[in-house]
Amino acid sequence: MSRNLALQLLLFLLTLATTTLAGAEWRYGRSFFYGYEGFLWPPTITWSQVAGGLAFSLPFLGFLTAHEFGHYLTARFYRVRVTLPYYIPIWLGITFGIGTMGAFIRIKERIYSRKEFFDIGIAGPLAGFVVALGILGYGFTHLPPLDYLYEIHPEYRVWGQNYASYVYFRPDDLAIGKNLLFWLFENTVADQALLPSRYEIVHYPFLFAGFLSLFFTALNLLPIGQLDGGHILYGMMGYERFNRLSPILYTIFIFYAGLGLLSLEVNLEEDWWKWAGYALYLLIVFRPLFPQPSQGTRLAAGVLIAQLLVQVVWPQVQGYNGWLVFGLVLSRALGVFHPPSPNEAPLSKGRLILGWIALVIFILCFSPAPFIVD
Repeated sequence: MSRNLALQLLLFLLTLATTTLAGAEWRYGRSFFYGYEGFLWPPTITWSQVAGGLAFSLPFLGFLTAHEFGHYLTARFYRVRVTLPYYIPIWLGITFGIGTMGAFIRIKERIYSRKEFFDIGIAGPLAGFVVALGILGYGFTHLPPLDYLYEIHPEYRVWGQNYASYVYFRPDDLAIGKNLLFWLFENTVADQALLPSRYEIVHYPFLFAGFLSLFFTALNLLPIGQLDGGHILYGMMGYERFNRLSPILYTIFIFYAGLGLLSLEVNLEEDWWKWAGYALYLLIVFRPLFPQPSQGTRLAAGVLIAQLLVQVVWPQVQGYNGWLVFGLVLSRALGVFHPPSPNEAPLSKGRLILGWIALVIFILCFSPAPFIVD
């Protein structure tokens, strides 16, 4: 066994362990090492509950594996040198997480055509999407009785099916956002009497794994830079047209993400750092879009002014500030532009249709506000 293969296998096993522990934490509503009274020893989660975390880790890792092997097998089909997936385990035991930062493959040589970029880029999301449909289909057709939720939250019994009207008043209550596909499953195949509140989805491992699968599918299908969606749109449009459109889409993404972040009721003594920090953020993320720093500065100022104008005219409009973190990653690590390929021949009609199907999948999976802390 080669050193790389041994590392990849080790990372997969570690990720299986960390996602299983994270799944147990979410399913049973308790942190492994930390509770309301501080650090806990011995842990309050039992080994049988840890095993229950497999109901989250196995479907979610099944999705990640299908996604990455979609890329891998397509790259091998084109004889592009590529590594097997590297999984990224992460688990602290003192706070809730999902046990992983995903997985990636390394393409070790240049891709030579728009067709190859398109095929390799689209294969991962399509494969992962099929698995996500299976996870959600099973989860929504196998909802447990309400007694399952009462075992986690015994205090809900007194309210019965109306518990949602009484219990969500804490400032740190976490709700799962919605997307069109999740909504369709809820309203077509699920037993409405057993359907949990959006605040309780995290206790239902197949639903939670399915939602995360849709979230990561949409994230990868964003038509920006060198994300899978960027590869797809580049294949459809070509180098010059895509690289004119991608920074526009990125600017719209940042504009939406920052809406409502700053309050117009300004106390300069207390809030100056928020304004200064966000202004610096905009300068940092827009700088790579232009050859001249002054151009990035003008765009940053324009976006900030436009966001404030929206807040004045429509104060109820709120973006999703959590996207700002991913916006920084896009700008400074992944890149907003796409490299050219030696063969810029246009795609076939069939591939263009498949690209539009990928856009529909993105719309179905995308959550404007995926995780909501009320």
